[in-house]
Amino acid sequence: MRPLLLKRGILVPKTMILRREKYTWETLLDDFLLVKKVDGCRDRTLQDYRYHIRLFFKEYPNALFDNTSLVYAIRSYFSKHCAPATFNIRRENLKAYFSFLLDEGIIDKNPITFQKRKDEGKAYQIPEETIKLLLTLPDKRTFAGLRDFCLLLLTLDTGIRPKEALSILAKDINLGSFELNIRGIVSKTNSSRTLPLSPYTCTFLMKFLNTRPSFWEFNVPVFCSYNGKPMLESSWGHRLKKYSKRLGFAVAPYSLRHCFALYYLRNAGNIFTLQRTMGHTDLNMTKRYLALTQADMKEQHLTTASPVNMFVKKRVKIISPKEI
Repeated sequence: MRPLLLKRGILVPKTMILRREKYTWETLLDDFLLVKKVDGCRDRTLQDYRYHIRLFFKEYPNALFDNTSLVYAIRSYFSKHCAPATFNIRRENLKAYFSFLLDEGIIDKNPITFQKRKDEGKAYQIPEETIKLLLTLPDKRTFAGLRDFCLLLLTLDTGIRPKEALSILAKDINLGSFELNIRGIVSKTNSSRTLPLSPYTCTFLMKFLNTRPSFWEFNVPVFCSYNGKPMLESSWGHRLKKYSKRLGFAVAPYSLRHCFALYYLRNAGNIFTLQRTMGHTDLNMTKRYLALTQADMKEQHLTTASPVNMFVKKRVKIISPKEI
């Protein structure tokens, strides 16, 4: 009788497992991606898996079937200097792949046993005057210009993710109740949510929707090309690069999302409401926006936030370190 091995809760002949050693990490990667696709992972997630797993094995192509070599390769790979966010992304993608191999009986142990690094995050800021100037650049007399202006307004109004914004259909917008529905199928977290819209944003969305042919209503995304083709994230990023050159300030799709969050909090918005609006599953992701610039904290401390201002009546001249 052939020896048995426990695989995903089922006893299977050990020779079935050993036979898989003839496969390469590339064929196992294809198998892994297929399983993840069946699990419902989005194309962007699958692309990330493929990129990061290939990146590791490009450097350590023979590490897989020797436990000692694999552990050494992983330790060597993650010992290299990189930002905490990069470290965590690589760890997440590779750990998922090795967990799959462990379940399949390809490896005996997941080599990634270390924790994530603490990442306080970085919120990209755009000065208020720069945003005001940016909103004047699109030519609202053209289809593309009015589209860009509305997309800018929508992002600054709601903090919507670029991919979510570019997947919106006309039926998702309720101008009467000033709301936008993000369908679960296009949401990064697979969860639907409803975003409030300002009357100003709704006014221009209505103007833009009125420029579209009536037969586009049900199956063409709101933010599309002039001939009704879907607009890619890369295309939107390219449009913003053109505006950035005229601004003299780099603006990217995600920096507009960060900008919304920062100004939302500066205008006394609630962090829990911000979490729901931005679609964050973890409050820690939202807390990064509480870490405003040092200049913001210093200004708030000097003017209002410090309790000392409550206890003294006389204002004094602020002395700089150079004057001491």
